[in-house]
Amino acid sequence: MAAFQDPGRFQAVDLSSEAGTGAQQSAGLERTVLTEGRDGATIETEGKLSDQAEKDKASPAPSPPAPMDYKLRKFFVLRPGTFDQALADIKAQISQQEDGTLQSTWLLTEIDHWNNEKERIVLICEKTLLICKYDFMVLAYQYCQRVPLNYIDRIYYGEFSFPERSISRRDGKGLRIHWDKLREASFLSRWNPWSADIPYTTFTEHPAINATERFTSLCQLENFKIQLSQAVQKAYQLDPVPGRANGALILNHSIPIDSYVGVMSVISNQNRLGYSLARGSVGF
Repeated sequence: MAAFQDPGRFQAVDLSSEAGTGAQQSAGLERTVLTEGRDGATIETEGKLSDQAEKDKASPAPSPPAPMDYKLRKFFVLRPGTFDQALADIKAQISQQEDGTLQSTWLLTEIDHWNNEKERIVLICEKTLLICKYDFMVLAYQYCQRVPLNYIDRIYYGEFSFPERSISRRDGKGLRIHWDKLREASFLSRWNPWSADIPYTTFTEHPAINATERFTSLCQLENFKIQLSQAVQKAYQLDPVPGRANGALILNHSIPIDSYVGVMSVISNQNRLGYSLARGSVGF
C-alpha cells in the first residue's frame, strides 16, 4: 500500500519567475532559431527582417512622375485611349493589296504651302505612305492621302527658310517629301491656300513630343526620316517604276516655304487651329 504523504511537506514554488524565464528563453529562440516551412525552405529570422526594414527606410522613395504640362493636356490626342482608337479606325482603311503590311505609325504636324499647321497621323506601309486626318475630339476618321513609296523621288531634311520680307517664321527642322519630279505646282495652286494639287508635303514634330515616352518616339522627325528612307529604297527594289531613277534623293537641305505675307498662317498657328484642342467654354 502506498504511504500517505503529509500535505505540509510540499514546498511552495514561485511559478511566476519560472514562467518569465521560459518566456524570455522562448523569445530568444524566436530571434535566433530558424524555422522551416512546409516545403522545407528556411524562413528568415526576426533579426534579418528588421535589418531589411531598416534598409528599406534608408533607401529613398521613388519620386512621383512629373505632371503633364497644362498646355499639353489640352490636346485631345493625349487623352487615355484616344490615339489607340484612332489607330484602330485608320488600320481598318488599310488595303493589303494596295498598301501592303503596316511598318510603323507616327504623329506629326503637316505644314502646307502657306505655312499652316495640321495635325496628322502618318503610316508607313510596305507600298504606300498614308497621311491621315483624324478628328480626335469626336473620334472620327476623315480621310487618308495615299502616296506610293516608289513614286517618292526626293526627301529634304533641314531648317525652314522664308522670303526675306515675310512675317512668317518657324523654328526647328522639317522634312519635305516630293513624289512627282516631272510635275511642279502651278502658279494658281501655289497661291490657293486650300489647293490639294501640290506634289509634295512637309512635316515637322508634333507639339506633344515631350508629353510621355510613348509620344516622344511617335513624334521624332529624324527617326521618321530614317524609316521612310529605308521603306522607299525597298519599294524601289520590289516594284521599280519605268523611267525613274533607282531610289530617292535624300539630302540635308533647307525647306523653303513661299509664304510672302503670312498673316493667315500666323493667326492659325498661334491659336493652333489645325489641332484637336480643348479651347475652353464659349459664351458668358
